[in-house]
Amino acid sequence: MQAGTDAAGHGVHYEHMRRRHLPAVLRIEHHAHPKPWSLGVFTSELAQGDARYYVVARVKGRVAGYAGLMFVADEAHVTNLAVAPGQRRQGLGTRILAHLARQGAERGCAAMTLEVRVSNTAAQELYRKFGFVVEGTRPNYYPETHEDALVMWLYRLRSPEVRERIDRLEAAAEARS
Repeated sequence: MQAGTDAAGHGVHYEHMRRRHLPAVLRIEHHAHPKPWSLGVFTSELAQGDARYYVVARVKGRVAGYAGLMFVADEAHVTNLAVAPGQRRQGLGTRILAHLARQGAERGCAAMTLEVRVSNTAAQELYRKFGFVVEGTRPNYYPETHEDALVMWLYRLRSPEVRERIDRLEAAAEARS
């Protein structure tokens, strides 16, 4: 799997998410979301085979983040993306999203989509840098907080322009790490 080295010489290594990663993933999940996914949800997602892609990002040998994609026709849907509290604002989320975008493109997807809380402006900013645009809302999508979700799309995923943008964002994130 892809790996990169940060400025301090510490690599970010990606591994397919496995059951053995779930204790670390669940710790991050509980810090990242008001209503975290359960062990059962992650186990079910991992059992979906080629219809899903789940990855963990390791820094200094520890799970520092994770993410997932669901594939439907020629679209990749980001199901989850989270970074450990101690790793936030260091470019790891950007690097993970770049990794997901490449996976989607390699699988032949023409577009990526995701939902994001209307209050999560930091995530929205990241997604906009990648070229995601808001195409709608899902009212009360997050019932635990009574929040709407913005539905965002990144089109032309396999185009040279999008690939170059992803490469630039990833390089800048690596330089910042």
